[in-house]
Amino acid sequence: MASSSSSCSTKHQVFLSFRGETRFNFTAHLLKALKDKALNVFFDEDTLETGEQLLPALSQGIAASNLSIIVLSKDFASSKSCLAEVSDIMDRNRSEGHIVLPIFYHVDPSNVRNLGGSFKTSFEDHESRRPTDEVKRWTDAFAKVGKLKGIHIQDNKSETEYIQDIVDDVTRKLMNSAPRITSEKLVGIDDQKKMLLGLIEQADIRVIGFWGMGGIGKTILANAVFEEVSPKFECRLFLKDVSEKIKKQGDESLRNELLSKLLDEKEICIDTPSISYPYQDRLNNIKVLLVLDDVSDPDQIDFMGVKYFGPGSKIIVTSRDRQVLRNGRANHIHEVKKLNKNDSLQLFSTFAFKLLNPVADFQDLSCKFVEYAQGSPLALKVLGSNLYTKSKKEWESEVDKLKQYVEPKISQILKSSLDGLGELEKNIFLDVACFLKGEKMDIVEKILSNYYMGAMCGIRNLVDKCLLDSIDGYHICMHDMLEEIGKDIVRQKCKENPGKCSRIWFPKDVDQVLRYNQGTVSIEGIKLDMSQIDKLQLCPSVFENMFNLRYIYFYKPEIEKEDWNPKLLANQVDSVSLPNKLRTLLI
Repeated sequence: MASSSSSCSTKHQVFLSFRGETRFNFTAHLLKALKDKALNVFFDEDTLETGEQLLPALSQGIAASNLSIIVLSKDFASSKSCLAEVSDIMDRNRSEGHIVLPIFYHVDPSNVRNLGGSFKTSFEDHESRRPTDEVKRWTDAFAKVGKLKGIHIQDNKSETEYIQDIVDDVTRKLMNSAPRITSEKLVGIDDQKKMLLGLIEQADIRVIGFWGMGGIGKTILANAVFEEVSPKFECRLFLKDVSEKIKKQGDESLRNELLSKLLDEKEICIDTPSISYPYQDRLNNIKVLLVLDDVSDPDQIDFMGVKYFGPGSKIIVTSRDRQVLRNGRANHIHEVKKLNKNDSLQLFSTFAFKLLNPVADFQDLSCKFVEYAQGSPLALKVLGSNLYTKSKKEWESEVDKLKQYVEPKISQILKSSLDGLGELEKNIFLDVACFLKGEKMDIVEKILSNYYMGAMCGIRNLVDKCLLDSIDGYHICMHDMLEEIGKDIVRQKCKENPGKCSRIWFPKDVDQVLRYNQGTVSIEGIKLDMSQIDKLQLCPSVFENMFNLRYIYFYKPEIEKEDWNPKLLANQVDSVSLPNKLRTLLI
């Protein structure tokens, strides 16, 4: 007997087939151990929807699962429903490669293979009561289960140890099996894909740019469009990681590789900046579909010779920098959107559970990870994969780490977006990450213009590079993970001594620097949430060594402002000597 604790349309990972004699002991303990590993188990018929028939529900449950565990106990074969389950499971094992793990619970596997022992009596009883063809299906399936490699539970070690072995084996089999959800990479992009396919059909659009932050899904979307329309083109090529390949092998080598594939000619070697006329003429005679993925310079587009492609050719360019696409003469620039909450939860679940929805006990925790990812497919994939089969306690521990550390795989992608930033853009990025995120855009522009020549242009460049944003048009925004990366860049330069950081914002660090007069010439900005410290006492010489200090902001959150008297702090500041470079003092 087995059934589900959720709707039968929901994907499960494990179908648990068992006889009632083990329900309240071994099977109950096994179920708990599986759930503790965040595995979704089809079990417990008590919650089947009203009117839902048992056998169809069981069949749906098997079909919706990746793996079936069959707990073969002494009395198992006496149950017609158990034998029907086994027959269905083995049919799917034969036709679909459904994974089966038999547990020989104090029974001899040879008796299962040969229908011996107590099983012989059970099948003889069925033969006298049931149709011959039905019993034949049962016996064939039962014997096949006995031939499978499983776990034989005996008295030589505790059931707890056996259960741990089973959970480990199930986890290993699920991780090694092909994913049942084949469209995980396409979650949430259908509407965007449909719109872009329409653009591809327009004769006046030749170059389409896909723009978005690192990890937002530009490559996945480009590949989805490429796969859909490629049959319409004589020549098609998806060139991944263009910028990285040019760094490693040079632009001429990459162009020669591209032309060799498009023209079906081995070892084309053009070592001049321009493509020679014979090759130009040949390119002009073919209709090409080309994806240039992750382009960081508009010259990379021109250098590949796309202007020589024949009529009807389409070039898709993905980039994190909108200005690259503008200068690369894209006819249309599409901003790849972040996933909404529902799509984010679904994508996260495909990696964290190998299901379309979270396991019930992990729903709230899943939502916390989804909230942190803020619609980034890369973050959802990395976080979900890292949590797969981990216990609830491990999930809770990972939640606590979210605001302190960015996963290395995510950090590596996002940090690469900072490569090539000029000094102005880098400083503005760090100022926003440490001090100005969430502030009104006009205030930010005014503050930064006091420090930097061309601050507004720098902000605009960072927006084009997807490192800053202004969702409502009034406030400056930044993805939480980019904020943490910016803060980490500052922290890494002064791990042991906050007084040597360029920017300090962590309450304990600020309190330590101001209380013990530890400021140095390195400090350029200070931001302090006054609700996080007991008392702030400034000595007259506190800023004496902070020659480069240009920004001070002491504040209390709106919700705690009842006992906030900024005048008392202002009086303290009035009594101290302020640096000449100070341009912003907010209290």
